[in-house]
Amino acid sequence: MRVVQVTRFGGPEVLVAGQAPDPAAGPGQVVVGVSVADILSVEVQLRSGWGAEYFNLSPPYVPGSGVGGRVISVGEGVDSTWVGRHVVTGTGGGGYAERAVAPVEELIPVPDGLDVREAVALLQIGPAALSLVEEASIKPGERVLVTAAAGGLGSLLVQLAHAAGAHVIAAARGTRKLDLAGELGAGTAVDYSGADWPERVREATDGEGADVVFDGAGDRLGQAAFEATARGGRFFAYGVSGGSFARLDAEEAERRGVSVRGIEQVQFAPGDARRLAERTLAEAAAGRIRPVIGQTFPLERAADAHAAIEARDAVGKTLLLT
Repeated sequence: MRVVQVTRFGGPEVLVAGQAPDPAAGPGQVVVGVSVADILSVEVQLRSGWGAEYFNLSPPYVPGSGVGGRVISVGEGVDSTWVGRHVVTGTGGGGYAERAVAPVEELIPVPDGLDVREAVALLQIGPAALSLVEEASIKPGERVLVTAAAGGLGSLLVQLAHAAGAHVIAAARGTRKLDLAGELGAGTAVDYSGADWPERVREATDGEGADVVFDGAGDRLGQAAFEATARGGRFFAYGVSGGSFARLDAEEAERRGVSVRGIEQVQFAPGDARRLAERTLAEAAAGRIRPVIGQTFPLERAADAHAAIEARDAVGKTLLLT
């Protein structure tokens, strides 16, 4: 089968297409014929060598932790009626391939009303978005700031916060991304390529700052977003697209009464992730949210997909198609 491997840590060019033996399903497993593979921004960073203190990865390896397609075989103890069904599933790695092995308990049938691309686009970011919005307990009329608002997760958060009755302030870079955020429900769009963008947030909140901040950017942008958080606000620091998490002053947070949640808010036990993913797919099938699939690439062009994400050219989700 065709696969794409990270041959060494480095730039996108270290993603190399090749061949590997077809996998076989063990007890309690299935083999999925992959038609769509998800790409997470963290996979782009891990490929570069970032995160060695958090993740135990050593090249060569096949990245990719979420896929969708048709079940083509099952292992011992698995109901044979799974064969032929269209599913999405986490893989724990090995998703940039024509075939992937997954535990049967992680399979989620693609619901009527969604195609497999849409389901894959929601599989891994949907649980994070639902968890963040539920923890934030957004009230109608509150001001919610979303950084990296045109990314896969950010675009869902804009929709969910808008549906909760919030005034959404979307922060992103460039007209294309800001226009998208507006289409998804943001009442104010702020370009954070300008140094004065936190002041723009304060202006949009009558000088008080945002009641809730979802920071998907991290680093200096995340620090600036923290400064634009209202007294008594809720700040969620889960993003590292800027290269690192935002470094926040704990004493300042306490002084201003700002509650801070970190990456733990978007990390789940397998059962919780599956339950939240099923809810997300149901919401999308009912038309209440929609995934933004900004670009797709053939499997062999995984390097181009990573390059687009690194260059900040991508909007919404980026997917690989086999």
